[in-house]
Amino acid sequence: MPETDIDSAIATDVKNTIVDYSVDSISTDAAGSQKETSWQSHNWSKNLGYYKTIPELKVAIDTKANWTIGAGFQAEEATTLHLGTIKGNGKDTFNSIIKNMIRIKTIDGDSYAEIIRDKEGVLLNLKPLSPDSVKSVQNMKGRFIRYEQINKIRGQKSRKFQPDEILHLSRERIADEIHGISVIPSVENIILMRNEAMADWKRVMHRNVDPLFIFHLDTDDAGEIAKFKATHDGARKNGENLYVPKGVVEPELVATAANASLNPLTWINQLNDYFFQAVNVPQIIIGNAKEFTDASGKIVYLAFEQSVKGEQLYIEEQILAQLGIEIRLTFPASLETDAISDRPSEVDLVEEEPIEEATQPNDTTQEIEGKT
Repeated sequence: MPETDIDSAIATDVKNTIVDYSVDSISTDAAGSQKETSWQSHNWSKNLGYYKTIPELKVAIDTKANWTIGAGFQAEEATTLHLGTIKGNGKDTFNSIIKNMIRIKTIDGDSYAEIIRDKEGVLLNLKPLSPDSVKSVQNMKGRFIRYEQINKIRGQKSRKFQPDEILHLSRERIADEIHGISVIPSVENIILMRNEAMADWKRVMHRNVDPLFIFHLDTDDAGEIAKFKATHDGARKNGENLYVPKGVVEPELVATAANASLNPLTWINQLNDYFFQAVNVPQIIIGNAKEFTDASGKIVYLAFEQSVKGEQLYIEEQILAQLGIEIRLTFPASLETDAISDRPSEVDLVEEEPIEEATQPNDTTQEIEGKT
């Protein structure tokens, strides 16, 4: 007989079994006490795979780059004519080169382009480079002293560039780090969760149209079972009917009872909204205006506008600092004036006439005359 003494009860150790969520500490990749500190991206292939495979990530990155370039650059006439000669790979333009570099730095954190000048120092061309082939080198003071382009052909020497021979753009570089930060690691879990849920739901929907069956056959002969399997699978593949003697086959539909599983559509939509919030590209910008009123849409648009203008300012400053060329990037369409005009001004306010106080009964004297 088992002991039923209440004193024999024991408690679990859930606190040490279930580990709470936590975030690991990270230190910056910065120059140290050594003479030189180098850094080279090793995640470009992985990040590029995400960009080319995940449609929502691609459209978010492309949209931000398109809005940053806007309607193209504006500059003095001589500068505009000069930049019109920049052809990159021969088919590029200055706008397309900068937009390409914006996409690359968003995907991988940094983008590089070789600056080609003539003997007099006049800019002749910009040639974008693959970020995984470029090594950045800083001295112990945290200053860039050179770049090295690693040759992808084994055994070939790398090319070395002075800092003023490479146009280097970084995304959200923080503290004293030698490199920028890719947008992908911060949204990777969202991407994986969303696509896993979509893959699961795809399988459910497919099995609703093409369900699974268990066939109870009146035989245990392997040859007859294999023959029936081939006959049934062939008929099902071709969409044909199947005729069998009565009582020799009993089909059983494999199905999940209604409401026996959770509907993942709400979860998928929440992850989708969270993703676009995390990458700072509102869905209304890419053409999805669900659940947006006119007023809330303007606020979302204005918030995105500030983000794009900040990116434009960074690009303008870097081109001036690294190329010595002053340009201005135009924003496609601003709603700031409209938003301000929606605010009621003092002139628009209608002054209300003062309301006279109600007459109280004791404010007047009422004479009551009796009969004489």
